Amino acid sequence: MSIHSKGRREAKKKLAERERNQAAANPAPKPAVEPHAELRDQQRTLLAGIVRRDGEWVLGMDGKIAGETPSAARVLALIMQAAELHERSGTPVRLMYSDALKDAAHAEAAEQGIDFDIWKRNLATELGLGAKDAAATH
Repeated sequence: MSIHSKGRREAKKKLAERERNQAAANPAPKPAVEPHAELRDQQRTLLAGIVRRDGEWVLGMDGKIAGETPSAARVLALIMQAAELHERSGTPVRLMYSDALKDAAHAEAAEQGIDFDIWKRNLATELGLGAKDAAATH
């Protein structure tokens, strides 16, 4: 054993402790959240929104996560349906969404060989909306 081995051991311990402390002080950044859509009423209150997080589309309503899906077409159709329901109940709303969300939704529908409006009507049927509601979703 060398006369310097204890010093090297102590230095390694101090370095390891310093690295642990730095890791605790600087946690890994949270995944980026990209906003893509928002539904607001006339008072500019946020009613619903869509973000993309970790490759998933996340739909939020009333301050809570309503669901997550890899399907851009599904979340876009759902927020459009929510906007139409608000409008029919007499609450004027404004829906704004990104081109990235729209393009992803239309591409997803095209992969299935159908138009996005048809995809949206199929979803309305799947969710059990009446024929009148399904016709109004395009």
